Amino acid sequence: MSDTIIRSVEQLEGLYGEVYATAWAKEIDHLNADYRALIEASPFVLVASVGPEGLDCSPRGDPPGFVAIEDDRTLLLPDRLGNNRADTLTNIIRDPRVALLFLIPGVGETLRVSGKAEIDTAPALLERFAMNGKNPRSVVRIKIDSVYFQCQKALARSGLWDPSRHVARGVLPTAGDMIGGLVEGFDSKKYDADYPERMKRTIY
Repeated sequence: MSDTIIRSVEQLEGLYGEVYATAWAKEIDHLNADYRALIEASPFVLVASVGPEGLDCSPRGDPPGFVAIEDDRTLLLPDRLGNNRADTLTNIIRDPRVALLFLIPGVGETLRVSGKAEIDTAPALLERFAMNGKNPRSVVRIKIDSVYFQCQKALARSGLWDPSRHVARGVLPTAGDMIGGLVEGFDSKKYDADYPERMKRTIY
């Protein structure tokens, strides 16, 4: 049986061919006016980080423009209340490398940013990102190394923004169901029934 596993960069390049010149040209080390516009319009970003235990990718969301542009090489990301696992923040302390993927509802292009992060708790900075009278616990400052947009093929293929392809929530397990399947004796129905009110109290 022949070996079908790609094991070298040379094999990979042979399979996929030459990189389009525009794919290199769109990558820069700072935010230009176009890339700024995408970040300012985005209400959702995925944050990838790395630590000794492995990789992590975590969602972050708020009203559009919640990731603030401090300057053309620096982003500020407020860290809101969550489950207190702090996987992303723990990774940043041990390895500052992060990658971000910004999505904008209805727009096919996404924006990719990579750089190095640090965690800041300066009171004035936290107050700047207050929502509903509540400050984030910290703000992640990202120093940009690379930024470029991704073409819309992935979102076009997935139909992510197409309402006709949205999945009815009721056909999948609830949050309570999933926890109940892992924790013996967990009251899944009560957890789900209480969640809307709990969300109002803890979203910020």
